[in-house]
Amino acid sequence: MDDVDRHAYGAHFAEVRVDLDSGEIVLARMVGVFAAGRILNARTARSQLIGGMTMGVSMALHEHGVMDERRGDYANHDLATYHVAACADIPDIHVEWLEEHDEHLNPVGGKGIGEIGIVGSAAAVANAVWHATGVRVRDLPVQPDALVGRLPHRA
Repeated sequence: MDDVDRHAYGAHFAEVRVDLDSGEIVLARMVGVFAAGRILNARTARSQLIGGMTMGVSMALHEHGVMDERRGDYANHDLATYHVAACADIPDIHVEWLEEHDEHLNPVGGKGIGEIGIVGSAAAVANAVWHATGVRVRDLPVQPDALVGRLPHRA
């Protein structure tokens, strides 16, 4: 039983639109496809996966902890200064999963889906920005100032 694969797997796909003048990034749509064993409750699984994907988008485009170097603490303590994704930031999100039946895994056939929604989301968004602009940003969140001056100019 030690050689049984108990991991869930996911693939994340993101499409972004980037304003070449301002560097503003807008998520156009996102799709996640997951292999997570037997899904016991489709409604809660979908919500869990969409919630994780939304958190990944938030990490990729919004969340930025600012340290106050004098006090050694965060300078942005509230949601007015620490931005997170909201419904308006995720206009089109879709989740699918593959039906898996593995009688060797456990009696129920389920795998954990607690984190799999967030794992690849930020990377998918950052890669979509690179694909749209040709600029590779390796620090999160991907902010317009990381793109401005490095973007191709419009004719």
